[in-house]
Amino acid sequence: MATTAAAVWGRAEQQDFRARVRGCLLGGAVGDALGAGADGLTLAATREAHGPDGLTEPVPAYGRRGAVTAATQMSLFTVDGLIRAQVRRDTGAWHPPTDVHRAHLRWAATQYDWGPDERRKDNGWLAGEEWLYARRNPPRACLTGLGDEHLGTLDKPKNPQAADSGALVRSAPFGLLVGWEPQLVCQLAVECAAQTHGAPEATLAAGALAVTVHGLARGGSVEAAVAMAVRQLAERPGHEPVTEALTAALGAVREGAPDAERVAALGADEDRAEGQLAAAVYCALVGEDVRHGLRLAVNHDGPSSVTGALTGALLGALHGETALPPAWLAELEGRGTVLELADDFSMEMTQGAALHTPTEASPGWLARYPRG
Repeated sequence: MATTAAAVWGRAEQQDFRARVRGCLLGGAVGDALGAGADGLTLAATREAHGPDGLTEPVPAYGRRGAVTAATQMSLFTVDGLIRAQVRRDTGAWHPPTDVHRAHLRWAATQYDWGPDERRKDNGWLAGEEWLYARRNPPRACLTGLGDEHLGTLDKPKNPQAADSGALVRSAPFGLLVGWEPQLVCQLAVECAAQTHGAPEATLAAGALAVTVHGLARGGSVEAAVAMAVRQLAERPGHEPVTEALTAALGAVREGAPDAERVAALGADEDRAEGQLAAAVYCALVGEDVRHGLRLAVNHDGPSSVTGALTGALLGALHGETALPPAWLAELEGRGTVLELADDFSMEMTQGAALHTPTEASPGWLARYPRG
């Protein structure tokens, strides 16, 4: 898989990029944590529990406020895999889907093991974070798809009928590869989605999300980023459900004031990838600010943590981390880990040549991101 030549990064460009990376990862986690408080509830039940406006602030889930779900866990391992792909490239090996797959296998191990395996130095630092060893409603297709080391491909995907949002929710980080062209970002996200999900709606929604985040991380508007995503899907077989869902999201903006019913009508009430993506795009488009967009995203009958995570990733990539609600960030589970990983990713993408080359490398960096 080829990429474009490395970008030239000035200090201002590095700072802007880091803010958007932090925003995307923290925003996804904050939206995930907000939505976790409404997972499994109908909109009516949410309003009964929290008032007529529904869920407007984080509430306890999994025993604490600010707890995240498998959506955030998997997204972090996606980032880990992308960094490892860059590091391993020094050896002459270059196949990012393999490195991302290995990273997701490390996530799958957290769902079964009691804690980090200190003997596995090749696991790197992220798999040593004890708080990640918790089951937080992992998508079944992700567990079964990662149940062995066989790599699913587009020709032979794992779980060929799986059309839920399990692959989608881990795919925003692909869009942070701003030095890549959109078609390559889309291709990588689609190939990695096929490692657990085979339905075109699931794989192509993952690609569309990645391209949308890519456009935002490059400084574009939501409308322009979604339009680019639609163009990238146009020649791919089975794109129609995703294209139609995104088109509906763009059109819904002109249909009146945003409300929960409009979000539900776009597909938020079901755990289908294209509907969740459309609902998140709509919330990112109409949200007056990040807080408003996330509140809109999590109040419906469907998987609120999914819609919240997707909306948060989009808004974070659009505005950067300083736009995120500080009180929500203060309670976010694993915030230090998310920030550390975001900054590592930013350093790798902007200053990787100073960290490692085919002939020499920082020992500390290789300990964090082994080449094996």
